[in-house]
Amino acid sequence: MAQQVATVPDNVPPDLVVDFDFFSLADKAEDIQTAWAELHKGPDIVWTPHYGGYWIATRAADIDVMQLDYEHFSHNEFDIPLNPGRVKSIPLSMDPPEHTPYRKLLMTAFTPQKVRGYSDVARDTAKALVAALKPRGECEFIDEFAKVLPINVFLSMMGLPLADREWLLPRAEIAVRSADIELKNRNQQELAGYLMRHIQLRQATPTEDLLSSIVHGEIEGRKLSPFEIMGMSLLVLVGGLDTVASQIGFVAQFLARHPGHRHELVDNPKLIQVACEEFLRRYGLPNTARELTMDYEYKGLHFKKGDMIQMPKCLYGLDDRINEKPFDVDFHRKPSQIKHAAFGAGPHICPGNVLARRELIIFLEEWLPEIPDFEIDPERPTVYAAGSVNGVEKLYLRWKV
Repeated sequence: MAQQVATVPDNVPPDLVVDFDFFSLADKAEDIQTAWAELHKGPDIVWTPHYGGYWIATRAADIDVMQLDYEHFSHNEFDIPLNPGRVKSIPLSMDPPEHTPYRKLLMTAFTPQKVRGYSDVARDTAKALVAALKPRGECEFIDEFAKVLPINVFLSMMGLPLADREWLLPRAEIAVRSADIELKNRNQQELAGYLMRHIQLRQATPTEDLLSSIVHGEIEGRKLSPFEIMGMSLLVLVGGLDTVASQIGFVAQFLARHPGHRHELVDNPKLIQVACEEFLRRYGLPNTARELTMDYEYKGLHFKKGDMIQMPKCLYGLDDRINEKPFDVDFHRKPSQIKHAAFGAGPHICPGNVLARRELIIFLEEWLPEIPDFEIDPERPTVYAAGSVNGVEKLYLRWKV
């Protein structure tokens, strides 16, 4: 599908226009985040004509304001390019106060007790994967480890069959990385059809999983409508299938290239928790946007109602105004000095952020003691994926047995 390139509107100063296509960044630098950071060489807020035309906030200070000011910067639309035919993502497409009761329902899946149970699944999965891969001396890390670990956790959380993993994964990829609206809508219909079968099973026989909690959930004393059940289920499905796998992929490719950092974590596992935050800062994933609810003047710019503004989280963590030497991964930064927006902020902060951190830590705790020395296979280059979520598609690792 040909993308829509917009004419520059009257409210956009010509000196803020950039020819920037974030779907094309996969081969532009050593990693996607570095390619994004080229925007830091220009104005704090820019406008690109790609995908219908939209603004990009490149600095942490502005992203902070926009994440919290939902009265002007609404989460009603958060994806670029805009997709008017999509099923509304609940509660992500809502702003407070409408958003709040739906979020409370989702948070019942992330109590400390439940997160401990999911962490046990993650650790058991990691141990089994490492034991199987170690004797081989090589692997394609993304398909054979990075995707398997969090998806086993997620499918267990949702009460969905682990055997469905191979069918679900490519559809999650389309959902977060395709710019083709027609393809995304067909893909969403397929995912909705898949979920509907399981929703109907839960309606007939309630179980102790997140999908059942959504199906039988109540909002302010009433049952959820079929539309609300599907909107919440689709959001959780797509969100749970990709992001942690992408984060683990970026961490593994960094450690494969930097033996000094790798040995630091092997020799001093107490650094792993700080390392987790540092990796979340250096390798930000989501590139979500907000929609202007009204004409609004901000820092001398004249936003128009309906304008979209993108807030790439990798640009937040790589902002040298808040993080010293932002491209350096330093496990000795004080936690208070590691500033990132990996999980968003304010009312829309990712409800699964505690579990996501646990899965990343578990990967490091289980992989490094068993396979401490590994490198990228020079014959098979790493393949990156650009889109609404930055990712690593292929990462070929090797080690001595």
